[in-house]
Amino acid sequence: MKFTKMHGAGNDYIYVNCFEEKVEDPSGLSVRVSDRHFGIGSDGLVLIEPSDIADFKMDIYNADGSQAKMCGNATRCVAKYVRDNGLTDKDEIALETLSGIKYIKVKTENGKVTGATVNMGEPVLAPKLIPVNLPGDIAVAVPVTFGGKEYKITCVSMGNPHCIVYIDDTETLDIEKIGPLFENDPIFPDRVNTEFIQPVDESTFKMRVWERGSGETLACGTGACASAVSAVLNGYCRKDEDIRVILRGGELTIRWDSQSGCVFMTGPAETICTGDYSV
Repeated sequence: MKFTKMHGAGNDYIYVNCFEEKVEDPSGLSVRVSDRHFGIGSDGLVLIEPSDIADFKMDIYNADGSQAKMCGNATRCVAKYVRDNGLTDKDEIALETLSGIKYIKVKTENGKVTGATVNMGEPVLAPKLIPVNLPGDIAVAVPVTFGGKEYKITCVSMGNPHCIVYIDDTETLDIEKIGPLFENDPIFPDRVNTEFIQPVDESTFKMRVWERGSGETLACGTGACASAVSAVLNGYCRKDEDIRVILRGGELTIRWDSQSGCVFMTGPAETICTGDYSV
């Protein structure tokens, strides 16, 4: 099987062109290729497929084999793949995902895509739709206890469920211990991605993320978007202004547009390598 390994701000996936390859067991394959000792090494597997309702379709599988509805960083990499490999000549690409169609505007230099801006759609704030088992119409700074400690959480869905927590220092965070407590808590029926946020100024914050099914990753696009929405809701940042998100693997720029209600994410897309994998 021919594959391409790509990353967006350090969030790396194995990409397979399903116009040319047939993948029989994507869940099992994702577990094998994601292993960083016995496989290729990645946060998961992305299949690029034909679509009846958009230009292309993206299917995503986490490192544990579970299927994901959405990955913001992967949308940019898919756009780079299809444009760089001549599957399209469009500057704006419609991509079908399990959380709806996303529209990606690519940035090119010397004929190659270097980054893109993705319209991630409107954030979902209703707890029952995220889903999170909390009362009310919105979950902002709600005190909840995990592992015997109380945290004030804000919950947002950007195609995936996210729980955002504000902390003083992301560097000293024991995320390997705390992350699973959030991910597997019964309050989240579908598990959850958790973002730990350290505000820097009114337009910047640092972020570490624990993703359901993958553990800590160097970046999470939907998580950065959800965290930017949370930062606005909690009064740290403002709508209609660029918000700089500093991740362990790079940086993303997020803007929550008040006119459309949509969240726009801008960031890099890079190819690491191509190769053959024996299946």
